[in-house]
Amino acid sequence: MPKLRGEAFWRETLRSAHYVVAPMVDQSELAWRLLSRRHGAQLCYTPMLHAQVFLRDANYRRENLYDEACPEDRPLIVQFCANDPEVFVQAALLAQDYCDAIDLNLGCPQMIAKRGHYGAFLQEEWDLLQRMDIDKTVKYAQMLEKAGCQLLTVHGRTKEQKGPLAGVASWEHIQAVRKAVNIPVFANGNIQCLSDVQECIRKTGVHGVMSAEGNLHNPALFEGRNPLVWEMAEEYLEIVRKYPCPLSYVRAHLFKLWHHTLQVYQQLREELAKVKTLDGIVDVNRELKLRCQEEIANQKEGEKPKEGLPFFHWICQPYIRPGPKERCRENGESEIEKGARGKRALEEEEDGNSELLSKNKQKKKLRNPNKIFDPSLKPKYAKCDQCGNPKGTKCVFNMCRGCCKKRAFKEVADCPGHGLLFKTKYEKSLSWQHSQRGIQTPEISQRGDAEVGETAVLKEAGDSTG
Repeated sequence: MPKLRGEAFWRETLRSAHYVVAPMVDQSELAWRLLSRRHGAQLCYTPMLHAQVFLRDANYRRENLYDEACPEDRPLIVQFCANDPEVFVQAALLAQDYCDAIDLNLGCPQMIAKRGHYGAFLQEEWDLLQRMDIDKTVKYAQMLEKAGCQLLTVHGRTKEQKGPLAGVASWEHIQAVRKAVNIPVFANGNIQCLSDVQECIRKTGVHGVMSAEGNLHNPALFEGRNPLVWEMAEEYLEIVRKYPCPLSYVRAHLFKLWHHTLQVYQQLREELAKVKTLDGIVDVNRELKLRCQEEIANQKEGEKPKEGLPFFHWICQPYIRPGPKERCRENGESEIEKGARGKRALEEEEDGNSELLSKNKQKKKLRNPNKIFDPSLKPKYAKCDQCGNPKGTKCVFNMCRGCCKKRAFKEVADCPGHGLLFKTKYEKSLSWQHSQRGIQTPEISQRGDAEVGETAVLKEAGDSTG
């Protein structure tokens, strides 16, 4: 049977899908895809998979795709990040029986994509893109079409627009791409509710609309509904029992789903962060439900949502990220200062305000409220006499462990502070040798004596100290 292409591929294989759940690392796993499909999603993507790892690691293939095969989870597109044409093709061949299409990520703007040389950073190397997709052209979207691409998703942002600098996606650029190619186009960006989906299709002429953050905050987005947060959580947790996934995925989903409610019930936020089991998360959701129901029961007639929200916090609704200008004003900075500092500088602020810390540091702060990130406030350590690294507090040579080990070995000496016992082990070795000969063990007087049993000592020292 000949392979379907273009419009026919979208109509037949993808069933004319208009409502699409985006590929999201650690967030578009099977359980979440099934929840989204129950509530209006017509097409889902897997999380971004690393083509090279997928090719070489059978466990990675099984955990991320093969074990998740489910008749309800179709149509499904598998997304890969890759920077080698042959690796990409071989990974796609291994995945093709478990999905309806293969997607190459050319849009990821994160630092990991830059280090790995894939995603949006491939856009800077058209020669490499051409080799990965076979053919060549002068315009980016048309090059991909001529190279064999049968569906193109346009995110409407540059790779610099991410996190607090995300800003608004450009539907004008999406529309321009749609007009320039003859293959189906999906749009992504600015999708928070069903009316956004409909307006995007009307303005850009795309075949379908993809949602990531909008879907995470309201998995019923494509139904045009705003359900109660605990109801969506209960349904998702039931699916997770049937199709398990790492607890970190579940926790991350509920942080998004409960975003507005957790601003009110900070204690539940802490409980969710610390809970270690799925049953524990179910208990936290039950407690959240009880508190919200009590709040609803005590609600005064005519009371309106607080904090400028369109709905009360216990209802699924979008989270609107502050734009760069708003965030600058919140932090008391001018746009020029903000531009000079950039996102990474913002994350490196060390004044103790958790809002200015990176997500990783905020997690560390949550685990240890006394954690200090400001280098000027951290305790000073004495330096190793040899290399300048922090020395061991109990080292007999006033050195770090690496330098201490070299010196202790050279001098056949002990350093109890670092657990290095070269002298002791050497003496035991000599004692054993002399006991075999019936000779009393002599004391070590000089380096020359120490060289007698050097091979045996080295083996024992290596075994004990690594």
